[in-house]
Amino acid sequence: MVTPSAKRQAIALLVSEHRLPVQRACRAVRLARAAWYRPPPALPRQDAAVIEALTSVVAQHPRWGFWKCYQRLRLLGHGWNHKRVHRIYRALRLNLPRRTRRRVPTRVRQPLAAPAALNRTWALDFLHDRLYDGRAFRVLTVLDEGNREALALEAATSLPSDRVATVLDRLVAIHGRPAALRLDNGPEFVAEALGRWAATQGIALRCIQPGKPDQNAFIERFNRTYRTEVLDAHLFATLAEVVEVNTTWQASYNGERPHDSLGGVPPLMFLPRPTSSPESRSQLSA
Repeated sequence: MVTPSAKRQAIALLVSEHRLPVQRACRAVRLARAAWYRPPPALPRQDAAVIEALTSVVAQHPRWGFWKCYQRLRLLGHGWNHKRVHRIYRALRLNLPRRTRRRVPTRVRQPLAAPAALNRTWALDFLHDRLYDGRAFRVLTVLDEGNREALALEAATSLPSDRVATVLDRLVAIHGRPAALRLDNGPEFVAEALGRWAATQGIALRCIQPGKPDQNAFIERFNRTYRTEVLDAHLFATLAEVVEVNTTWQASYNGERPHDSLGGVPPLMFLPRPTSSPESRSQLSA
């Protein structure tokens, strides 16, 4: 069924583009000329009182459905028909699921201070990509802010907080224990399992403020380089290929690739690590 508003649009098209007289255009779409010359008032103006009352109820009770909102309006003394209220309810798109903001704990601002010393702060983050067959995988990146060294590129289809703690255990066994970890507010990082692990190790968790990736700028800049040179540059068929390329690229990044902020030298040349021998690196990638 064609609504009167749609018929008015068709008449406007016939009159403006096809140069038909209004009388012939109205006859073609079967709309009275009086209805064309005297369109109804705009709904927002006609239904302003309903809109105001309905939005007020929804603002106070965002989880209520239509019938609870309508019954509340009746209890407030409004006698509008439920069909009219429901039409406006749908026009305001209140019938669609309303996303609520994820609750994240209040964080203090984390200063981005990185003294040239190893194991002061490790930065962690995740990247997402897909294999050639469409399967999704994630990469956990770990960076030492002291010399910008990539400590780990852990690729897997699933990386829960327990797996993150396992990777960190392996890094601590090889490189020593950091004083703190710089994290965002992802579910793996705020999970209880990682918190227990950090408390057992005596490592502080420095969670950045929500929506402030600049407070974790070193790992964000590293992630851009890694995505450009690895994830966007290769088409991986299997996860084993991702691991192989990661291992080769990580060694090149740490020992060969010049780093602008380090004076044009690689991280391990800027600040060598006692555990940066080939044997240690092979143990880490095992």
